[in-house]
Amino acid sequence: MKFSVNTVICIFLGQLLLACSAVSPPVALLKTEIVGGDEPRSDYVIGAGDELQVFVWGNPELSVSVPVKPDGTITTPLVEDVVASGKTSTQLARDVEVRLQQYVKSPVVTVTVTQFVGRYSEQIRVIGAATRPVALPYRQNMTLLDVLIAVGGISEFASGNRSSVVREHDTGVDKIRVRLDDMLNGGDMSQNMLMQPGDILVIPESLF
Repeated sequence: MKFSVNTVICIFLGQLLLACSAVSPPVALLKTEIVGGDEPRSDYVIGAGDELQVFVWGNPELSVSVPVKPDGTITTPLVEDVVASGKTSTQLARDVEVRLQQYVKSPVVTVTVTQFVGRYSEQIRVIGAATRPVALPYRQNMTLLDVLIAVGGISEFASGNRSSVVREHDTGVDKIRVRLDDMLNGGDMSQNMLMQPGDILVIPESLF
């Protein structure tokens, strides 16, 4: 059986399209995340103290960088006191669009977190004999070792193997023992647990 050149081309293109559809994920499965190792996730919840870039497409005069005020709100040109704390950047962008509609026709807003602290309840707190006891913003896949690096390790007076991670949950509080000396000095990475928002790392001082 003979085929014309156009028929052969059509058959080839049809097979190519079927092959592409077999390996390409459906649009519903695609998830956009903020790029960058030090950036929060796309579902990161904004907190007081965060710095936001609010971009209004086609309206550079309305695009600004603003901090989230202690009361959890932000103020941009034409829009005052929008609640930002407790929302994702996408949710906040939609709220700003609604407020701008009385001034701008079909506004399109993008909100990006440029510097982040996170909600107070989700911060990782390090207390006791750390080099720099501080509260840290929680990051996705944050480990115990990440926390120790951020605080500069433990002090010379620390009793690292008597440390613990205090974790609250709906049914109570867990106290998880961690042997920091074994991890830092002996390379025991089995101690390098994943942290959760709100965890408290307690590093006691040595008894001697």
